Amino acid sequence: MTSDSKKLWGGRFSGPTAPAVEEFTESISFDYRLFREDISGSIAHAEMLLECGLITESDFIEIRSTLKEIEEEIESGRFEFDKKHEDIHMNIEAALIDRIGEPGLKLHTARSRNDQVACDLKLWTRGAIDSVLGLLESCQKALLERAQAFADIIVPGCTHLQHAQPILFSHALLAYVEMFERDRGRLRDCRKRLNTSPLGACALAGSSLPADPVFTARKLGFDSALRNSLDAVGDRDFAVEFVFSLSMIAMHMSRLAEEWLIWASQDQDFLDLDESFCTGSSIMPQKKNPDVLELIKGKTGQVYGDLTCLLTILKGLPLSYNRDLQEDKKPLFEAKDEVCKSLSVLALLISRANVKKNRLASACEKGHMDATALADYLVKRGLPFRESHRIVGEVVRYAVSCDKKLSELSVDEMRGFSELICEDVFGVLGARNCIENYRTVGSSSPGEVQRQIEHWKRVFDVEGFGEDGRGKV
Repeated sequence: MTSDSKKLWGGRFSGPTAPAVEEFTESISFDYRLFREDISGSIAHAEMLLECGLITESDFIEIRSTLKEIEEEIESGRFEFDKKHEDIHMNIEAALIDRIGEPGLKLHTARSRNDQVACDLKLWTRGAIDSVLGLLESCQKALLERAQAFADIIVPGCTHLQHAQPILFSHALLAYVEMFERDRGRLRDCRKRLNTSPLGACALAGSSLPADPVFTARKLGFDSALRNSLDAVGDRDFAVEFVFSLSMIAMHMSRLAEEWLIWASQDQDFLDLDESFCTGSSIMPQKKNPDVLELIKGKTGQVYGDLTCLLTILKGLPLSYNRDLQEDKKPLFEAKDEVCKSLSVLALLISRANVKKNRLASACEKGHMDATALADYLVKRGLPFRESHRIVGEVVRYAVSCDKKLSELSVDEMRGFSELICEDVFGVLGARNCIENYRTVGSSSPGEVQRQIEHWKRVFDVEGFGEDGRGKV
């Protein structure tokens, strides 16, 4: 059994740690993912120690070269992790000491695992944010390309899952571009708030050694160094905020997935999903199941659970560091992984989806979606809107009883409800006329939707789309 005197923290202990405790307390099985951040943080810390005269130049050179060697071994899968060293930080430090001896023993000068862990996690989260930002943009570009490809297609716009007013299909796609842009804004805000270095806080109170936290902050690309050592080691707000942002992204993907599941259903049959993104049935040979979209919805629950897990870990912690915080990494890693996988496959699914124009044209003839256009027509002739609303409701009831569309009623039939209705009423009835008559900013008119498309092309610095659907930069 290993004596705790051989552990990097074992000087206080005379006996070994129980094997069950070593198994229970280890985190190397999941926090090994922080190895790049741990090594870059340690190299910056070592350079700071050199600048402050706490180690020699030869110490620094040995530390840096050996840490780079360890990093390459981990990347190639040749490094052997040991649970007795608990976590990625101690595994790397123990390997460093085994290989270079005394210089390795100096690396932890003016540093605690507490500020080291916080720093590594911030560096990892910063990189994860950048990855998610890129994947969100890929989804936005896929939606933008489809919006341009289907710019003239009209679909039934719904409220309460009932046909409401006609809209352009591209307008519906661009609504999700807007949602994902808000997600990108939240991530950028989160990145800005987390970009303060905790190094220098040590365990909780700072150090009496002449260390320079500002130096390491600059080296690691942080905007500033810590202001309060207690907060620096105990803060995981950035992790919660990141996972909250991921939860919002998952929610937006789930909304899109649900909408497209409805559109792709045999009852509506508006959308044709590429079969490479569908699966079959083990018993029903005819099935083409939209499993990717269903899984995107299902994974949303996992991300929500990760957010709840993080909030629950933090809710009762006194200052400053507590071992509970070891458990922050699993929900953080899982949420990022699930969202990234979903975004990656969703962008591809979107780029290969097609619409069924004939089905959509037929659907747009149902539900008297031009009723609001008729109400607006009467308003333009001086009728108060509430009176107009009542009259059109009566016209719709009459049309339903006759099994007719509003555009199939004669002028005389409609004038029976209001003498303000004239022959020009047919210029506002029908889905296409409704689309052409929308006027307000942000509406589903062809001009406004094209303006939105051009806006997003400028945002993404995309000139147009080629035959393969890829943007030309």
